[in-house]
Amino acid sequence: MKTSLSELLDIVDDQDQVIDTLTRGEIHRRELKHRSVHVLVFDGDGSVLLQKRSMEKDQCAGMWDTSCAGHVEAGQDYAETAPRELEEELGFEPTVELQVLFKMHPSAENGQEFAMVYSIDYEGPFVAAEDEIDELRWFTFEEVDQWVRAMSEDAKTTQQNLTSGFMEIWSRYRGPGV
Repeated sequence: MKTSLSELLDIVDDQDQVIDTLTRGEIHRRELKHRSVHVLVFDGDGSVLLQKRSMEKDQCAGMWDTSCAGHVEAGQDYAETAPRELEEELGFEPTVELQVLFKMHPSAENGQEFAMVYSIDYEGPFVAAEDEIDELRWFTFEEVDQWVRAMSEDAKTTQQNLTSGFMEIWSRYRGPGV
């Protein structure tokens, strides 16, 4: 698994077309547009699996995030990256096709990433990648809705323990009012 600042990623333009390749560290330092995937794993019974990012991560350490996420490596595409990330981070190879939910466009809040968001129903078992994840936990949709609302309404005093990317993804997935 590649998680270092030296992994190669494609730089993309405003239309998500590859224009160059640089290291992850350099892309993040220069805030260049690049690609990522996020996967929401559902249990089919109204719960979503979230991961608490490892305290060793260089970004958003110790924060709760989507079930799994990762950068699209140079020369790869979204569709091949999402299953790879499930296997690397959660220890399972999907046997069904992941469902595309939507595509997010680059912004300062999401680290200048075009992010393809997928979903899959899978109840486990999981084997969390120790260098990526400190904890996995199921949350009901209602619990996550309340959590996102609380952080959105009281951002100054509420502990910032959800990544901004996850908050954007969840709000878009669940719709207005979350």
